[in-house]
Amino acid sequence: MLPYIREDGARARGRGWTSRGESGAMAPNITGALMRLWYQSLTRPDAWPTYAKALRRVLNAGADPGTEIAIHGIEKRGGIGDQYRYLEFIETGEVLDNVARAEAEGFDAVLLGNIVDPGLRIAREIAGIPVLGLCEASLLTACQMGASIGIVFSNDKHEARVAENIRSYGLASRVAATARMDVAKLTDLEAAFAPGAVRDAVLSQFHKAAEDCVARGAEVVIPAVGVAMVLLFEAGVHETARGAPVLCGPLALMQQGQAAVKLKRAMGGRFTSRRGAYGQPPPAQIAELRRYYGAIFPGVKE
Repeated sequence: MLPYIREDGARARGRGWTSRGESGAMAPNITGALMRLWYQSLTRPDAWPTYAKALRRVLNAGADPGTEIAIHGIEKRGGIGDQYRYLEFIETGEVLDNVARAEAEGFDAVLLGNIVDPGLRIAREIAGIPVLGLCEASLLTACQMGASIGIVFSNDKHEARVAENIRSYGLASRVAATARMDVAKLTDLEAAFAPGAVRDAVLSQFHKAAEDCVARGAEVVIPAVGVAMVLLFEAGVHETARGAPVLCGPLALMQQGQAAVKLKRAMGGRFTSRRGAYGQPPPAQIAELRRYYGAIFPGVKE
């Protein structure tokens, strides 16, 4: 029984792109139960139509039977230039609103499908369901695939932002080499999904950068932009000429998301730690906080 793709966004408001598995009602066991995952992209659907279709295909390929995937982009403001910090900040507000919405609508996990992991730590603090990020998931998966990692960035502006994530996750020591393509305008990657000069140039730049990383000791290569990950996977680029795997981050994120939901169910509903970093306000304080901040931390009871 394979998952299939829906275009109508059923069970999710707005212009969501949905992939649904053919199974019955949700059940609290770790195998065979219906699972609903919210995949949050930072792309604007009408600005990236070809990528949107390719992303559906990639996630559909990794979905277990019975897994439903609702893919949402940025629809309020932005969705084309998240390598700039201010634009990422603008888009992160919608991301966090959608994290709360996903939990309220009964989704089992949220997957942040952007390489800068926008709002990841904040989302984990507010949500009662697992929230995973593309950058962190890709790095952790790559650590299991090889002893050293190569990162191929889209441009120098993106490099600085993603490098911060790598350091904050404590994984800088696993990165053996980095290299850059020259894709200053990220929406140019949309054109690369069609045969032609743009596609040939992007693929050529990636291969050159990836081989440079491998020559300097990388055993696994991560293309550090989600759109490029999908483009390369669809183009059949799964390893470098020297045999180093090229990781498709959205697939890794999907698999980790499914595993997180199964683990939470097996652990009686526990997943995100409430000690330290992701701790929530205590019940004794929540009423006062809500008087000033509104309807916050819905999982905390007064």
